[in-house]
Amino acid sequence: MAFLVPCPDCGNREAAEFSYGGESNRRPAPGAAAAELARYLFFRRNVAGTQVEWWYHRDGCQRWFLARRDTRSNLIEETYWPEQRAAHRA
Repeated sequence: MAFLVPCPDCGNREAAEFSYGGESNRRPAPGAAAAELARYLFFRRNVAGTQVEWWYHRDGCQRWFLARRDTRSNLIEETYWPEQRAAHRA
């Protein structure tokens, strides 16, 4: 069974066309403490369930987008552009 990623621009494509960018998390404010910046850069929640992640369509439209994916089943529930993030917050 193939792992398909639904690009918001190009539609369903094989996962091999994409680069995974990691889970999406809130960036610290400018001037944040070094410990807060280190947490942002190096520590992930790594949930067993639904999380929002960054994906890059390397072999297609060459754009970054966000995907809501269930890490237990690898099912991608939805994808959307970063500028649409506020409408998709749970």
